[in-house]
Amino acid sequence: MFEIVFLGTSASAPSVQRNLPAAVVIYNQHRFLIDCGEGTQRQILKSGLGFRRLNKILLTHGHLDHILGLGGLISTFARWEAINEVEIYAGKMALRRVKLLMKVVFMDEIPPINIVYHEIGPGVIMEDEKFTLRAFRVIHKGADSFGFIFEEKPKRPFLVEKAEALGVPAGPERRRLVQGESITLPNGRTVTPDEVLGPPVPGAKLVFVGDASSTRNLAEAAYKADALVIEATYLESEKELARQYGHITAAQAARLALEAEVQHLYLIHISRRYNSNEVLEEAAAIFPNTTVVNDLDRVVVKKAS
Repeated sequence: MFEIVFLGTSASAPSVQRNLPAAVVIYNQHRFLIDCGEGTQRQILKSGLGFRRLNKILLTHGHLDHILGLGGLISTFARWEAINEVEIYAGKMALRRVKLLMKVVFMDEIPPINIVYHEIGPGVIMEDEKFTLRAFRVIHKGADSFGFIFEEKPKRPFLVEKAEALGVPAGPERRRLVQGESITLPNGRTVTPDEVLGPPVPGAKLVFVGDASSTRNLAEAAYKADALVIEATYLESEKELARQYGHITAAQAARLALEAEVQHLYLIHISRRYNSNEVLEEAAAIFPNTTVVNDLDRVVVKKAS
């Protein structure tokens, strides 16, 4: 299960209702900040998340509306000394721009916080025994734009009835079987994990795209996602403007969700030229299970049953 806290959902410039792009994805002990538009640290405070453990930052690309908040946020981290190290994951061009921004913030001083830059490409960024985080390329204005796939690893359910039939007592023995170890019962019988575990069940899948100029290469990455987060900067009535400025329409996002067979579509990067109902009406006509996200919305992403 993943949780998303949407901190900023506006396109290009803030509005009265919407801040610039940023979101936090939470999974167990992990907290990932995706993008960091101007004003993000105030949104973090308003959300009640706080700054602790918010030391992994994923950037979809290096446009200013997605990175300018890093200056203030990392300055705050350094001043309060709440976080000793920040890791920033992004493409080569985005990292170059962030490093220039940090030069403005700290001038020629050595930053009082350790900033670790990770240049990413398509593939696995991070994983542990429970989940995998991968990056994939996104077509957007300029190079080095990425989306992110958060995916729980498959789990094999413990079959209580089979365990009881074999005489496996509740407690540490069952835990060892779940962890993949064989056990020996008091009667001398060996029980293997395969005897009490069912076939693997896929975990939850969250796909976060951010800005995109096209959806033609995204269906594979988004396939069967339980949640797809993507921009909807324009409506179809202004699709030529969308093409000109390197964005997509709500209808394009909805058609992608339909093609990729996702469970739920969450639309972000909403332009001030439209109200939420207009965007929702266009997308939901194609893909009914759509939500136009507002700032500070929280969404729990679970595996569809």
